[in-house]
Amino acid sequence: MGYYDDHSQERNQKVNRNRGSFLLASIVGAILGAMLVVISIPALSNQGFLPYNVQPNQSQSEGTNDNNENNFIQQQVSYNVNSDTTKAIDKAADAVVGINNIQTTNFWSDESGDDQGPAGTGSGVIYKKSGDKAYVVTNQHVVEGATQLEVTLNDGTKIPAKLLGGDVWTDLAVLEIDAGKISKVAEFGDSDALKMGEPVMAIGNPLGATFSGSVTQGIISGINRTIPVDINQDGIMDWNAEVLQTDAAINPGNSGGALINIGGQLIGINSMKIAQNAVEGIGLSIPINYARPIINDLEQYGEVRRPYMGVDLKSVAEIPGYYQEEALKLPKDITYGVALRQVVSNSPAAQAGLRELDVIVEMDGNTIHDVIDLRKHLYQETKIGDQMEIKYYREGKLQTTKITLTEDRT
Repeated sequence: MGYYDDHSQERNQKVNRNRGSFLLASIVGAILGAMLVVISIPALSNQGFLPYNVQPNQSQSEGTNDNNENNFIQQQVSYNVNSDTTKAIDKAADAVVGINNIQTTNFWSDESGDDQGPAGTGSGVIYKKSGDKAYVVTNQHVVEGATQLEVTLNDGTKIPAKLLGGDVWTDLAVLEIDAGKISKVAEFGDSDALKMGEPVMAIGNPLGATFSGSVTQGIISGINRTIPVDINQDGIMDWNAEVLQTDAAINPGNSGGALINIGGQLIGINSMKIAQNAVEGIGLSIPINYARPIINDLEQYGEVRRPYMGVDLKSVAEIPGYYQEEALKLPKDITYGVALRQVVSNSPAAQAGLRELDVIVEMDGNTIHDVIDLRKHLYQETKIGDQMEIKYYREGKLQTTKITLTEDRT
């Protein structure tokens, strides 16, 4: 047993010495290999053997770390992102402005009570510069009730604005401002050429000045949409607004701002948003092709020049059946049309022989179901000076007359 133990101990000592030698050789080899790699990298990089070469560029800065003996290079890497989207925004952003609606108020008023403050804010688009004047299009509801108006440029400059005219039917208004500090105007696009799924961007001031110049991106979600509008807030729809639908976020304050295409062209004036708990991502914009003749009239005349009949209207469908039969004396199968509640003296309607309680059911061969149908045909299908053929019921009998349209002076 003793002989066996002595030899075993000697054998273990030899193994330990061999392991120590191997470990030492490995450490020395690793150190030499690392030194070789460090020495070789610059040379290989300069000779093009490495797949890439990272060096500071002109936008990078050098510095030293005083806490260490060696100097270290600090590199600040920047990226120049230049896409179609950023180009479009650069082209259009400076033409989008904020609008302050200032009304007489007792907010922070002095003893005289004459102080004024902002009643609301919105957005607008500079679309024209002529001589020393520039022109801004916005929404009628943005400027409604203002005693003073103020435009805020993209750089924060504030300029007094004059209201040239507004139109409740299309929710458009035009302002005039001094052009001295105006550098860009929007370029009109073609809203009739838009396609479903086409990328668009909304620019405006959602929620006021805090988020001025905000940009949201989306697509065209729908074209040729019609949205019922209650002009006088009586609970009855007065008009069908023609709009574009987009999923680009449009919030309060965006009203009057720009909807642009990928080319940076103005293709819509953002107007309203369906804000219901069950609805997300539906923004609405007035197509620029539809808005342009309205804008031109407001700029030149201060109002929209539309054909005029001289009548006060009510849809038959809104009249109880009893009065349809007793007062209007309509046949039982006629449950549509527009009843005349009043005819203005010497108006085109009066000159054509129309009277109170007449019921218009057809214009130029087109069936008139309600007031919206009549207004749409009158405002979009005819012009001042046109002669229009009308079919109407009086005392239960269908009759025909022709009316020559004049300019609306109401």
